[in-house]
Amino acid sequence: MSTLGSSSQLLVPIKEIREGVLVLKTGALRAVLLISSINFALKSNEEQEAIIARFQEFLNSLDFSAQIVIQSRKLNMEKYLERIKEMEKIQENELLRIQTAEYYSFIKELVSSMNIMNKTFYVIIPYSMGESAKKKGILNLFKETATKGMTQVDEQRFHQIKSQLWQRVDHIAASLSSMSIRAVPLNTEELIELFYKLYNPGEDSDKVGASTPEEMGLQL
Repeated sequence: MSTLGSSSQLLVPIKEIREGVLVLKTGALRAVLLISSINFALKSNEEQEAIIARFQEFLNSLDFSAQIVIQSRKLNMEKYLERIKEMEKIQENELLRIQTAEYYSFIKELVSSMNIMNKTFYVIIPYSMGESAKKKGILNLFKETATKGMTQVDEQRFHQIKSQLWQRVDHIAASLSSMSIRAVPLNTEELIELFYKLYNPGEDSDKVGASTPEEMGLQL
């Protein structure tokens, strides 16, 4: 069980990050899936049509809301260029040294002429206490609270709701798999790192121009 820093807690509605799940201050849960990508433009017409059809089937199969988030970051290539320059200096073979120098010039010119972006894809899957209450009955929840004590009920309820949330996670992962897209749930450490970097982009030395959650359109 982990909590975000006090400054971050003022900005995001997250109470804690627990067992790979975002627990919001409202009591609702969120799972975050990291999604792989496919090069749609390189597919044949038949493959493109098949992917579109499967994606339509995937959307139609959802009986709950889900959010697709794309994070774009401008890559900082300075360290990579520095490594190429060092390789050029220590290269003993003259031909390889010339080729390394030409490659360095090519990459440097490419970086200066266009923004090279790194895109990361996520799916945010929700499950709220209200949905659990509808399935179980609000009167039963009140009875449990009165008879078992609040702490025990909260612990039990967390795992009940998490189980329902993970059914949604498995459904989305299986549906995306049919399109050759991998979906991996972020664990607790990965979720902490994700939100830390979102709110502290300047400390990410390998990338610049990182988006904040608001700029990403991330809604919890």
